[in-house]
Amino acid sequence: MRMDSEFVLNTEPLPAPALLWSLVVPLKPLALAKSRLAGAADGGLRPRLALAFAQDTVAAALACPAVRDVVVVTDDRAAAAGLGALGARIVPDSPAAGLNAALAHGARAVRSARSPAAVAALNADLPALRAGELGRALAAASAFSRAFLPDATGIGTTLLCARPGSELRPAFGGPSRRAHLASGAVEIPSDGVDSVRQDVDTADDLAAALALGVGPYTARRLAAGGGTARAGHRAEVPRRTVPGGSGPGDH
Repeated sequence: MRMDSEFVLNTEPLPAPALLWSLVVPLKPLALAKSRLAGAADGGLRPRLALAFAQDTVAAALACPAVRDVVVVTDDRAAAAGLGALGARIVPDSPAAGLNAALAHGARAVRSARSPAAVAALNADLPALRAGELGRALAAASAFSRAFLPDATGIGTTLLCARPGSELRPAFGGPSRRAHLASGAVEIPSDGVDSVRQDVDTADDLAAALALGVGPYTARRLAAGGGTARAGHRAEVPRRTVPGGSGPGDH
C-alpha cells in the first residue's frame, strides 16, 4: 500500500533484540458489537459472530511465537468464558470509558504484573489472522519505541505496539492512522501482513476476510448461523483447520 507523503515519519529505527509481546485485546459487550454488519447478519447472529471473530483472533495470537500472553479487556461474561478457555487473561473494563481507556487499562494491568513489558494493542475482529503474519508485524515493530499497523482501508489501525519503557498511548477510533502518526508512532510496512490488517466492521470487510480464509470459530459460526458476506447471498467460507496455520493469506 502506498503511503501518502504527508503521513511518512522520518524516524530512525532503534536497534533491538527480539521481544516477546503481551497483547491487549479490547472487546465491548457482545450485544452491542458489530452493528454495522446488519447487511451480513441479523441481530441474533451478530453477537455470536463478534465472539467468533475474537476467538479466532486470540487463538491465532496465542499461536504466535512472538506473543508471551494475551489480555482481553471485557465485561461480557460469555466473551470472558470463551476467550479465557483459549488461554487469555481476562481483565474487567473497570474504566468503562471507551476503547482507548480500556486499552490503556489493559496495558497497565500487564505492566503491573510484569515490568518492563512490551505491550501491543490488537483489534478483536481479525477472523483471518495468521500467527506468522502477526509475528512479522511484531518483529517490524520491535525496532521502534512505538509503532503501528494501519487497517486495510489505510484509515484506521489494527495493531499498536510499545516497547518496554514506552507508553502505549492508544488513539483508536476514526482516522486513527493519522492520530497515531501525529503522536510519534512509526508506521510499519504493510506488505505480507494482510490478515493482521483485515478487521471486520461491514459486510464488505467480512467478504474480504472470507477471501483470505477465516479461522475455525468464524467458519463454524457462519455455517451454523447462516451468515452472509453480503446481504442476500450466503457466504462461501474458506477456512483454516489450525488457528494461525497456513492458508491463502499466510505466505
